[in-house]
Amino acid sequence: MAKIKLELAYDGTDFHGFARQRGLRTVQGTIEETLRRVIGQSVEVFGSGRTDAGVHARHQVVHWEQSYGPPPERYTHVLNRVLPVDIVALRASAAEPGFHARFSAVRKTYRYTLQRAPQEDVFTRRYAWHQPELLDVEKFRAAAAELVGTHDFTSFCAASTPVEDKTRTVFDIHVVERGTYCDLYCTGSGFLQYMVRIITGTLVDIGQGRLTTPIQEVLQGKDRRLAGRTASPHGLVLWNVDYGESGT
Repeated sequence: MAKIKLELAYDGTDFHGFARQRGLRTVQGTIEETLRRVIGQSVEVFGSGRTDAGVHARHQVVHWEQSYGPPPERYTHVLNRVLPVDIVALRASAAEPGFHARFSAVRKTYRYTLQRAPQEDVFTRRYAWHQPELLDVEKFRAAAAELVGTHDFTSFCAASTPVEDKTRTVFDIHVVERGTYCDLYCTGSGFLQYMVRIITGTLVDIGQGRLTTPIQEVLQGKDRRLAGRTASPHGLVLWNVDYGESGT
């Protein structure tokens, strides 16, 4: 059995998330169905992570095993001829036997984009969360810096998250301003359900004066109700997945 690693990008607007769901259009389901038609066999595709409905990816990584099919270097050409326009295959390669798209990843980066302007830009409305209210970016930055490190992020994930251990390490959070847009980059070892969106919504609430509870109190409280809003999914992009120097 050969193992194939595929890097791809997608516009998540019209997908019900990454993970396969019966009767719904998903990224995983679309890729699996496309591969079934291309190589004539059913395969299970594993992703580096599950993006939610409406969330995009600039760099998602998947892998699968197959008993036969095109040479790895041919997959981008073959797949881009038949994939829908909102998914693009970027690179394909043969993966080492021990490689796993999810478990071999050492860090992931997400980018969340805010648009701070009186009127929403019609050309970026699918990819930025419009926030016309005044936002103190320095308060936003200062609060973001307090989330760097290893913490229990119970307050920053969906209350229904089934994972028991909610301790995660955030390596870096930084903010980039570009005109009326503000990009939040968050890099970590892994993320809980809605974690980046809740972090973003909380930081926005702090920057707009809606939330005055110190970040450390929110973390220590381990209660979702202490944090701020859950930011809209359409501003979030899986920006990069890093597998270290070995690529495995």
